[in-house]
Formats: sequence, structure tokens, C-alpha cells
Amino acid sequence: MNRLASRLPAIVEQHQQEILAEWVRLQLESGAWRAGRLQESQLRDESQRFMALLTSNVQNGLQFDTRNAQWAEIREFLGELSRSRATQGFSPSQVATFVFSLKQPIFSRLRASLLKEPEALVDTLWEATTLLDALGLYTTEVYQQARESVIARQQEELIELSTPVVELWPGILALPLIGTLDSERTQVVMETLLQRLVATGSSIAVIDITGVPTVDTLVAQHLLKTVSAAQLMGADCIISGIRPQIAQTIVHLGIDLSAVATKASLSDAFALALKRRGLTVAPNAATGRG
Repeated sequence: MNRLASRLPAIVEQHQQEILAEWVRLQLESGAWRAGRLQESQLRDESQRFMALLTSNVQNGLQFDTRNAQWAEIREFLGELSRSRATQGFSPSQVATFVFSLKQPIFSRLRASLLKEPEALVDTLWEATTLLDALGLYTTEVYQQARESVIARQQEELIELSTPVVELWPGILALPLIGTLDSERTQVVMETLLQRLVATGSSIAVIDITGVPTVDTLVAQHLLKTVSAAQLMGADCIISGIRPQIAQTIVHLGIDLSAVATKASLSDAFALALKRRGLTVAPNAATGRG
């Protein structure tokens, strides 16, 4: 394990308050902290906590290592800070700058303290640079993980929102699909539909694909899986939204949908669903239409 020279810990500890004051001032003057609407009091508190942790850790004489237990507390602090700022809208560079901006005040104290010792100054500057770079890069890694987690969660939420199940009539559900069907989304569609079938006790489900841009063999397979899952729950399925171009594609690809009732529009599918339940729509007296 690489160890820090004794000069860096001593100088950081001796000038801790001066370094902290200059560091906070530099951050406030840069204005980067406002990017995520961070309160000045929070910035000061986070800076003070980090400075105290850094001073304490460098006394142990160890270079920063994500695997070293002695750095666990500062890793936890930087991890929380990175994840928090990722959700507040800060960029990766702005998060890393929290650490990197500490270089200037530390370097100033090192130069002043080791002005007459050029070799010690060079060695200590290099150690400080290596340490702060490692800490800054660690914040970037945590930030990236946090952003990926947020994006994954938002994608899941969008998928759920894009598969609403609507109760058209007691016992009749409609599932309007918009966008492309893939394996992951098909799983969500099936789970959502089956849950609603159980919750409402419905016996008919209309799957509307008007908003599905294209139907290929894979999409057809996903549709059939959803239909089969619903049928196993005792529900009949009707697929609506079969536009002329989609019908031609299905025929051209040799996709067999003969076991499933299909209709050109949702209204036609709804009328068929009512008929299967022994219901009819009475004509409107004013328009003569149902």
C-alpha cells in the first residue's frame, strides 16, 4: 500500500481552517453550487464535514483506496453527496469539482510551507494531486451509478405508464398499446393485464395495437404470449387496431392469428365484446347510431 509522506498530513492539519475557508469561498464565487439549487448553508456544512474527514484520514498516512476500510467513512460521505447531487441535477463535472476545487487552497499552503524545500514540495504536491484526483474520480463513479439507477427506474415507470388497463364496461377491459413491444415490456403488459383481470373479475380483454407502429414476427409472438396468459386466467381476448398495412404484413410474414378474434378498430372490438357478454348497444335516437 502506498503511503503518504509525513509532510502532507502535517500541513493539512496545521492549516485546516484556512484551507476550509478559502475552499468554501472559491466554491461560492464559482456559482456552480447553484446548478442544483443547493443552499449555501448545505454547501458550507458539506465542505466542513469533508475537510474534517480528509484531515482525519490523511493522518493515517494511506493513499486513498476504495477497498481500504480506513477510508470507509469518507467513501460513504462522497457516495451520499454524489447520489444526492445526481438527483438534484448537477453534472458529473460539477460533482467532481467539489473535490477538485480543494486543490488550490491546499497547494497554496504547501507552497508556502515548503518554499525552501523544492524536492519535498514537488513530492508533496504530487501526493496531494494523486489523492484528490482519486477522490474526485470516485465521486464520478458513484454519480454515474446513481444516474443509471435513476434512468432505469424512470424507464420502468414509463413502461408502466404506457400500458394502462381501462375498464370499458363491467367485465370488459381494454389495454391500449403504444410503441414497440419487446420482451421486457411484454412481461410488464402481461403482469398488468393479469392483475387487472383478477382485480376486476373481467372475462374479456381487448388489446388495442393502433399505437404499435409495426407488427413483425417478434411482436406477434409477444402479443400471442399475452393472449395465452389471459386465456389461462379464463379471459377471452380480442385484438383491435389491425390496420390494412398491418394486416398485409401479418399475411406476408405468415403469422397465424386465426385463434384470436381481431377487429380493425377499438369500437368494433368493444361491440364484439358486448355481444359475447350478451349485451347490445341501443341506437342513439338523435343520430341513429349506437
